[in-house]
Amino acid sequence: MSKSLPYSMKDVQYDNAKFRQRSLTKVITQNLITSNVKRECIKCSTGRFLVLLMIFGVAYLMLTHTSHVPLSDGLSKNIGTEEGKNFFTDKNGRFKRFWRKPPRLPPRLSPDEIVSRKASISKNGKSDPGPDWEARQKRVKESFIHAWSGYRNYSMGYDELMPLSRRGTDTLGGLGATVIDALDTAMIMGVDEVVHEAGSWIEKHLPERINGKGQVNLFETTIRILGGLLSAYHLSGGNNSSTTKGPNPAVYLENAKNLADRLIVAFTSSPTAIPFSDVVLRDRSAHSAPDGLSSTAEASTLQLEFNYLSYLTGDPKYSLESMKVLEHMKNMPKVKGLVPIYINPRSGEFSGENIRLGSRGDSYYEYLIKVWLQDQGRNLTYLHDMYKESMKGVKELLVRKSVPNGLVFVGELPFGHEGAFSPKMDHLVCFLPGTLALGATKGIVKEKAMRENLLNFEDLENLKLAEDLAKTCFEMYSVTSTGLSPEIAYFNVEGHKESGPGGGNKNSKYVDDIIIKPADTHNLLRPETVESFFVLFRITEDPKYREWGWEIFEAFEKYTKVDTGGYTSLDDVTVLPPNRRDKMETFFLGETLKYLYLLFGDRNVIPLDKYVFNTEAHPFPIRDNAVTK
Repeated sequence: MSKSLPYSMKDVQYDNAKFRQRSLTKVITQNLITSNVKRECIKCSTGRFLVLLMIFGVAYLMLTHTSHVPLSDGLSKNIGTEEGKNFFTDKNGRFKRFWRKPPRLPPRLSPDEIVSRKASISKNGKSDPGPDWEARQKRVKESFIHAWSGYRNYSMGYDELMPLSRRGTDTLGGLGATVIDALDTAMIMGVDEVVHEAGSWIEKHLPERINGKGQVNLFETTIRILGGLLSAYHLSGGNNSSTTKGPNPAVYLENAKNLADRLIVAFTSSPTAIPFSDVVLRDRSAHSAPDGLSSTAEASTLQLEFNYLSYLTGDPKYSLESMKVLEHMKNMPKVKGLVPIYINPRSGEFSGENIRLGSRGDSYYEYLIKVWLQDQGRNLTYLHDMYKESMKGVKELLVRKSVPNGLVFVGELPFGHEGAFSPKMDHLVCFLPGTLALGATKGIVKEKAMRENLLNFEDLENLKLAEDLAKTCFEMYSVTSTGLSPEIAYFNVEGHKESGPGGGNKNSKYVDDIIIKPADTHNLLRPETVESFFVLFRITEDPKYREWGWEIFEAFEKYTKVDTGGYTSLDDVTVLPPNRRDKMETFFLGETLKYLYLLFGDRNVIPLDKYVFNTEAHPFPIRDNAVTK
């Protein structure tokens, strides 16, 4: 992989000396002194005489000649006539300079500066202002209302909507996952009716669900339900709220605490620091998955939520139990910071050698940097160190370029670092560009971070990799017939060509780089790509991320929208028309539409240097901005 950095003329100690003008006398004198031919000529008296005669002769001709002399700008003057008498002299009869001053060339602008200047010109009304992003943001809000209306009308209280058959289904334990996942999105968008409907349902029905339901997955319940309740509590003002569109914010915190008191048994009943994967809510009991293993990503993607709950309640038990996981993993053997995707809660050891940043591995790396960002006042520098080490490992072991057109992608090591490399990349891996950018600038705008010398070489390299990977994620959409990404893509690499059909869009430049196999053609309305576009736009201010996001939104509108309400997953994005799957995932409302809305909106809403998003897009305030009980 190329280690070249995104260039910026801001980083160059620019010297304009070569553009400083020199007088004509100095030019002639210098030429006469340095020219060997002229030096020899001046040695003799005849030579001196001829030189003087030539100079006076040229001057005489220029002052007395009356023919038309064309000028470089297309005009002409009758030099020597009344019309042109002032060409060489001023009003006092003194000679003016008739040699044009050499231009002072300005420094070249970098691509970043060109984009910034264009944006500035647009704001001043001196050129085409471009797309109306406020109108586009409104379109996303309308889509959210359409998605919610389908859920409310046909499946209120169920986990998810089946929009084609117009009924609900419980796939996440029966806690009304869509209600809670969508609530903070409605708050951010200002959809008061949905805030009231969702909040009222939570107040009336969630307590009995938490107390009476059976088995739930620790990870999914934490990131969607616990995370959604905590975010709603903060965004509704917490205990400082005087007016709210829904119930008293304390309702959200009380339900979050009740739920966490049952989930925490997954930690306390395990013989090691690694929690069991499943919890029976009504019994307050926990057990491992049928194969006895926990997902590495799932065990290490609980800390933002439990830490914030401890902060709000003043009870440290939630944070202490969850942080034991990361403290334990700190001392475990790794491959250049990379870890296998399974871990055994009974032994506390990793299981197998499969290393990937897709399913079961992804959010381990995401939470290393985010938990550190959430509370930098605590002694958590080991998390930042683990993150930096792991990103070095990603660049060294997993990053490759496709052929023939050089898309940068992240592959897998299914048999460990000594086994064969697999050029397979899940759509889930598209979280990584946003995480890399966040890790590089800590949420600060790149221009400001560079101006204040906050970025080192490694930060700039990671930011460059983030932009390269974001490009690849976008092309995973563009290469298909529908303009929507498959769940998994493969890449042709030097010395190995994958077999299988492409995406169906023969006009794509990358049709020979990306291979989509029949088992991987489905689309689940996932958010990871638009999540990274949101983060990268906030940090780089490059408008292409908005444009790419808009293209994806339009594809969702065209192929996944259901007229009677809701949106549906697709079976095959490579054919037209695509077959529909009859399911609207909770994260479409909780993540995908939220990130699109924020991408098209005011950058001061949920700023990245003051908030950290959990892996389900629920924003928590960074410690100094938190609301206490």
